Amino acid sequence: MHIREAKKTELKDVLAVESAAFDSVEEAELVNDLLHDPSAEPVLNLLAFENDRAVGHILFTRARLEPESSESVALLAPLAVVPDSQGKGIGGQLIRHGLKCLSESGVDIVFVLGHPGYYPRHGFTPAGKHGYNAPYPIPEKDSDAWMFQRLNQTETGNYTGTVTVAEKLRKPEYWRE
Repeated sequence: MHIREAKKTELKDVLAVESAAFDSVEEAELVNDLLHDPSAEPVLNLLAFENDRAVGHILFTRARLEPESSESVALLAPLAVVPDSQGKGIGGQLIRHGLKCLSESGVDIVFVLGHPGYYPRHGFTPAGKHGYNAPYPIPEKDSDAWMFQRLNQTETGNYTGTVTVAEKLRKPEYWRE
């Protein structure tokens, strides 16, 4: 298996992985929207291949902190692996590769709204407990699903504020775990 940045000509592969992984076109439509949303740039759009077949995808988009911070921020959304390739560690490899690329590019913090049993295995911890609020309120019972990972140790103290995401992600229905 190998991972690399998706080429613009591979949009069909990206959307096929998303549709297969989620058994719906909703995530694929969101990814397509984000890839064409200037407020999401810069993006890191990675594909995982087994032989010549795209089997996994991860997308990171630009985010910001409000009140403003000097830290560079990204959002992981979504992560997808086609059903017949799940359970092989492809998702974890995509996360590690993406975080390494982001760290090298100067991103300080990555946020994700995801399964609290999965993402902590890859270094994510609950964000709300550290003063980072999601773009929309998350029910208390799901608060551990809003997570972050610090990539570069530039923290200057406690933070209290909200993460602002790309325009296409500014819908309350995207923020329910």
